[in-house]
Amino acid sequence: MSIEFANESGVDVPAELVLAAARFATEAMDVHPGAELSVLCVDEPTMADMHVQWMDLPGPTDVMSFPMDELVPGGRPDAAEPGPAILGDIVLCPEFAAKQAREARRSLEHELAMLTIHGVLHLLGYDHAEPDEEKEMFGLQNRLLEEFYAQRHREAQQQRQTDRDTRLLTNIGFTDSPFPEFPGGDEGSAQQRPAGSTEQ
Repeated sequence: MSIEFANESGVDVPAELVLAAARFATEAMDVHPGAELSVLCVDEPTMADMHVQWMDLPGPTDVMSFPMDELVPGGRPDAAEPGPAILGDIVLCPEFAAKQAREARRSLEHELAMLTIHGVLHLLGYDHAEPDEEKEMFGLQNRLLEEFYAQRHREAQQQRQTDRDTRLLTNIGFTDSPFPEFPGGDEGSAQQRPAGSTEQ
């Protein structure tokens, strides 16, 4: 999956988190690995212009999605088999998202991960205009977000274990060789002599 990221918002954005959330959501929704996705972060005036141009609604918003016509969505159960294509564009407004996060007492990182997954679902044809659609989309969004954090937690645990193992091996001298050096002889020489033999 090819994901392009650009930050034109003037806000420090955790790009790795946004990209990881986008990649997780597309993989979980069985989007073809050859598909392409673009994520763009913009400031509030730019988002407000886009909001009125494309949605005919005033003021900025948190996220907008622009699916490409040639994509065959693979996430919905009634969709055809997906193929490599341009998935589309997700536009995030970190300034607006930060305000929402403060009001909801969430971190900006959490808000951006959630909005990224929300944007991916829009690209795949999910919507929340009607109550049934809203229930389906937000239920799926919450499940994906929970699974995303669970995966990151497992990866962080594995990395901490790897770091501990590396420090332990370094401290006891196992940095370059799987066997420690034996005093008074060549490395491994004791294992190479037959059992019961003595040195002449």
